[in-house]
Amino acid sequence: MSDTNLIKTQLEYNLLPIEYCSVSFHKSGIRLIDRVSFKLISKGITVILGPNGAGKSILLRLMHGLDIPNEGKVLFEGVVADEKIRRKQAMVFQNAILLRRSVIENLSFVANLHQPKKSSNLIELLAEVGLADKQHMPARRLSGGEKQRLSLARALVCQPELLLLDEPTASLDPYSVQMIETLLSKFRHRNTKIIFITHDLNQARRLAEDIIFIHKGKLEAFQPADAFFEKPDSDFAQAFISGRLIF
Repeated sequence: MSDTNLIKTQLEYNLLPIEYCSVSFHKSGIRLIDRVSFKLISKGITVILGPNGAGKSILLRLMHGLDIPNEGKVLFEGVVADEKIRRKQAMVFQNAILLRRSVIENLSFVANLHQPKKSSNLIELLAEVGLADKQHMPARRLSGGEKQRLSLARALVCQPELLLLDEPTASLDPYSVQMIETLLSKFRHRNTKIIFITHDLNQARRLAEDIIFIHKGKLEAFQPADAFFEKPDSDFAQAFISGRLIF
C-alpha cells in the first residue's frame, strides 16, 4: 500500500470508539446478552474469549447489525450504525459462505459492489492468502482451509475499517491458520480495527492487544491482553485460562 493510500485510510478511519451502552439481547424469553457495557478506543486486534454459549457470536452480530439490541445501544463514534457505517465493516463467519463462482470472481463480485478494482490488485490479495494459483478454480472445490482464506480475502477486498471474525481458524490446518494470522497482522497495521473470536488461548496471546471475556452473556473482564493473562479481573476468566471447567 502506498503512503498516499495509507494516509487516506487513516483519515477515513472514523468508527472508533465503538461503545456498547448497557446492551441486552434476548430471544424466546432467554437473555443471551445481559447489560454489557464497554468502549473500544484502540485500533489493533481485540479478542473475545469465553466458554461455549457465552454470547460471543451475538456480540459480533449486534455490532454488525445482524441482530438488534432489545435494550441499550451499540455506538460508532457516538452514533448508531447506519448503512454508511455498515459498509465500512466486513464479517467472516466460522463456516465459509462462498458464491458459486471461481475464486477470482468471488473477489471481483464484492469489489464491484463498492468500487471496481484492477484484476492485478485482486490477484495480489489472493497471493497474500496463498490462492493466486487457484484463481480460476470453482471456489466450492477448495479445501476447508482454502475456503476460509478466500472468505478472509473477500472480506478484505474493500479495505474495511472494521473486520469482525467469528472463530475463522477453528478446525483449520496449521498452514491456513498461519496464513490467516499473518494477514490479520498486516491489516491491523493498515488501520483496520479487528475483533476476533477464538477458543485458542495461544492464538489470543499471539494476536490480541486487549481481551473481552464474557460468561453467560455478561461482561466479566475487559483488559489489555498482557494484564488479562497475568491476572484477569474475573474468577471465571482465571478458571478459563487455567483450563478448568466453568459453569
